[in-house]
Amino acid sequence: MKIVEPSYEILYPNLENDEIRKDICKRIEGVGRTCYKSENNITDESAERFIFDLERRKHEAVLEHACMTIKFIVDRGVSHEIVRHRIASFAQESTRYCNYSKAKFGSEITVIRPYFYNDPDRQEEYETWKTAMENAEKAYFRLLELGSKPEEARAVLPNSLKTELVVTTNMREWRHILNLRAAGTTGKPHPQMIEVMLPLLKYLRTKLPAFYSDIYVNWLAQNTVK
Repeated sequence: MKIVEPSYEILYPNLENDEIRKDICKRIEGVGRTCYKSENNITDESAERFIFDLERRKHEAVLEHACMTIKFIVDRGVSHEIVRHRIASFAQESTRYCNYSKAKFGSEITVIRPYFYNDPDRQEEYETWKTAMENAEKAYFRLLELGSKPEEARAVLPNSLKTELVVTTNMREWRHILNLRAAGTTGKPHPQMIEVMLPLLKYLRTKLPAFYSDIYVNWLAQNTVK
């Protein structure tokens, strides 16, 4: 059994490229100014200001004209919350077709370490969780040995099972996802959701501040000790 940490990877676009980031902002400005026929106001520096103004006026539908694709490596429980977002396309590792006894999977299951059991005071809880994962793996492989198909044997796989989930959606929906899953505008997100979404938010606010810096500011305001 392999234990790994959760993570994310932005597959598209390449936000490390300055020109690509500028192009995203310029595209949104070009589309948005169609509404007001104010294309004559476009300058080399106007795009980010225009996007900030769109958000201030709640005219966020324009943000749907650009999108991002992000791959998450999380446990199945976290993935079940992410796929509840409706305006998105999803591709997820399938426990129906993946046979974890095969060599390409290392002939083992992979699980996500619950970080809340890293506390030394919770060592017994961690060991209990680890034993449960090992027993689930043994039961899964035994069912396969007895002739069960992967789609049948998966019935004993744990919620902590690692899954890879690719999400493509527009910038407006990413704002909605990050507001809920990182900033917690409708209630505190699950700790393991925060574990991937908050680092994602912090990264995006540096690379695409016009789209995401306000969400980070809201999170900061809610989590600053007064």
